Amino acid sequence: MKKAPHVGAFFVSAIWLTAAQAFCPAPKGLVPATVQRVVDGDTLHLSDGRRVRMLGLNAPELAGKGRAAEPLAKAARQRLQRLVARSGGRVGLLPGRERHDRYGRTLAHVYDRNGRNLEAQLLAEGLAVQIALLPNVALVACQQAAENHARRARLGLWRRSPVLKAEQIRRSGFALLEGSVRKVRRNREGIWLTLPGRLVLHIAPNVLKRFDRRSLEGLAGRRIEVRGWVREAAPQAWSKAGDIRWILSVKDSSMLRFL
Repeated sequence: MKKAPHVGAFFVSAIWLTAAQAFCPAPKGLVPATVQRVVDGDTLHLSDGRRVRMLGLNAPELAGKGRAAEPLAKAARQRLQRLVARSGGRVGLLPGRERHDRYGRTLAHVYDRNGRNLEAQLLAEGLAVQIALLPNVALVACQQAAENHARRARLGLWRRSPVLKAEQIRRSGFALLEGSVRKVRRNREGIWLTLPGRLVLHIAPNVLKRFDRRSLEGLAGRRIEVRGWVREAAPQAWSKAGDIRWILSVKDSSMLRFL
């Protein structure tokens, strides 16, 4: 009888694993690589010296630069360490259309030696949040499905929803937010959606084709969920406009969800 809780935990884990295997099946032509160490929940250090930023997800941040670790940051790293170890340290990379980020890291989707997508695994277990950054959006649909699995089952981060109200923003960085659109404005610089908390969402002209413009222009009064990196507007900007303190650039339709 003492073993029963462990047996139950095994079967729950097996269910998660089986569900995650259904997302993002491996394509042909993966580039083999060997992992030297897991840096955090979305970054790997390879034996050839490259650092790989896994595409399509954002894991909680570990402690550093005067900040405490975010909830489940250690759990996400430990889970990724186990997934890599289970694969014997050998993985397959599917490079993004954009191969490197501004930090020089390799951008890629990562699969284990059995063809399981590691990003989908973490998303399906609620240990990361899905995020799409152009032009690396090939797996958006299956990664959204993996996250939705975790949301429905209230796993990991979704046990207590990480979604904040727009007026709760206190600092720059990645955020998952919700609020009612107070105003929709369009000009040469794109579409601007004003939310509570003096938050403005900006959709630039060069990415407008990825959105339904009619839906965007009819959002006044609608509640939405948005994800991405919030930055503080320059003081002169929000002192002039009065309604801008924070800006979030929305670059793909998957970053918006109508509630």
